[in-house]
Amino acid sequence: MESLDSELLRTFLSVAEAGSVTTGATLIHRSQSATSLQIKRLEAVLGQAVFKRHGRGVALTETGRRLLPIAQEVTARLDAALHDLLREAVSGRLRLGIPDDHGRARLSRIVAAFVRLHPQVELDVTCALSTGFPAALERGELDLAVYEVEHPTSDEEVLFEDPTCWVSSNLRDFAAVGSTPVALFDHACWWRDAALTSLDARGEPYRIVYSSQSVSGVIAAVEAGIAIGLIGRSSLEPGLSVVGTQLGLAPTATSKLVLAQKAVSSSAPMTAMKAAIRSAFQTTASLTEARNDTANV
Repeated sequence: MESLDSELLRTFLSVAEAGSVTTGATLIHRSQSATSLQIKRLEAVLGQAVFKRHGRGVALTETGRRLLPIAQEVTARLDAALHDLLREAVSGRLRLGIPDDHGRARLSRIVAAFVRLHPQVELDVTCALSTGFPAALERGELDLAVYEVEHPTSDEEVLFEDPTCWVSSNLRDFAAVGSTPVALFDHACWWRDAALTSLDARGEPYRIVYSSQSVSGVIAAVEAGIAIGLIGRSSLEPGLSVVGTQLGLAPTATSKLVLAQKAVSSSAPMTAMKAAIRSAFQTTASLTEARNDTANV
């Protein structure tokens, strides 16, 4: 009887994450042909297809959807076992802040993977609006935090850069509207300031018709056709279009997602978490570049 090989599962996970064989191959530094052979071998072992092709990419079949959590758990357990065998287990306490308004799902996956790899670490996670994280670090209430800034300091490590843009629903045209309706963040932050500066520079009337504490709230208002909104380009969803130039709005800054810590010295849990976060965002950057390369072929 054939068995499931961990390398087959890792190849399967890379293609599932990327949404295409070509991009998945880039993530694991294999050729497209080698990756395709691995997937075919996996499907031969299972006797069923794990992907179905659509457009320029692939989607999970029902078998693929059932295999996904199993593959994630198996590879995570193997990584944890290897980690424990090769080095001393990390232990201690870590207080981490992750933003509720940017990349929550991605950061939650990082935290879940960290817990599996380092079960002896007492992890205290705060998921909230990230505008308060710098002050919380200063007060010693957090050890490590991820948050967004416009201009990083020397103590803030940039993880991800996301250009901001004015967007509108494809179903609405605000070019002929006398007073442009706008959706903004309702808390004091540089996003709101950047939006207001861009609007004021245009010198045309506008009105704030919707306020939200989160990116998802602003996007919901824009999708509903209520207003235009300023969001990160990575949050641009189907049905939304960039309209800054069309409406004569001044360019806006690029958002930087940063990582910062409380003290100069790092504890073992802090070092391990920083490595996990960096690795995840490096993979994200590679994935974005690979998708862009594929789109340009």
